[in-house]
Amino acid sequence: MLDGRAAYVTGASQGIGRHIAIELADRGASVAVAARGDGIYNTVEEIGDDRALPVKTDVTEVDSIENSLKRTAEEFGRIDCVVNNAGIGGPHKPVEELPLEEWEHTLRVNLTGVFLVCKHALPYLEESDQASLVNISSIAAKDPYPTRTPYSTSKAGMTGFTRDLAYEWGEHDITVNTICPGAVEGERIERMIEKQAKKRDVSFEEAKRQRITDRLPLDSIVDPGDIGALVAFLASEYARNITAQDINIDSGARQD
Repeated sequence: MLDGRAAYVTGASQGIGRHIAIELADRGASVAVAARGDGIYNTVEEIGDDRALPVKTDVTEVDSIENSLKRTAEEFGRIDCVVNNAGIGGPHKPVEELPLEEWEHTLRVNLTGVFLVCKHALPYLEESDQASLVNISSIAAKDPYPTRTPYSTSKAGMTGFTRDLAYEWGEHDITVNTICPGAVEGERIERMIEKQAKKRDVSFEEAKRQRITDRLPLDSIVDPGDIGALVAFLASEYARNITAQDINIDSGARQD
């Protein structure tokens, strides 16, 4: 599906980003595993040194982005797909208690970081005959997330940015899309469920049911591998006429 292609994935040291990188490699792509932490080496080891490149990257620093993109292009000879997955959860506070620096830091990582990667990736993507950009947003871009305003604002901004960029980059034959995951299996969602269980004085399974699965017609939390598979599809020749879209992958979640 992606044989001979090269991808650059931010936030690929763990969680969703790690699964995206592995899935792209499984579909035949060479993958640059970009993140700040040493977890990039674990992801590369799982993929295999011949298919993956670890590139330390801080998406808030222009020099770091430029250097890691350049190294990726030099190593693989091309960049065909860029995935913006790096992000932080941000503070859990009502707006009136939110320090300006925490608001700005969340937007700096989650939204400005996406802008910076896109800005500096364009020259490489222009050279590809099958270029794609996929931004990983959240269902928080569309549903209320009380006390998570910096996070939800950054994700809503990402979906708007994606639509605008799709029209700007259409002349370069680059597809630009956003994926909006809901609750995704992993350590982060488990920690959230544990907190809810303690707060409500119920079992883990009961908290999971009350907080998540009762709202899902499919009664299942999203497998992170499914997000990787969707990214791979959007990067493939089968999705050449899909652009400017924000695609939910949330098991049909509803917001009460």
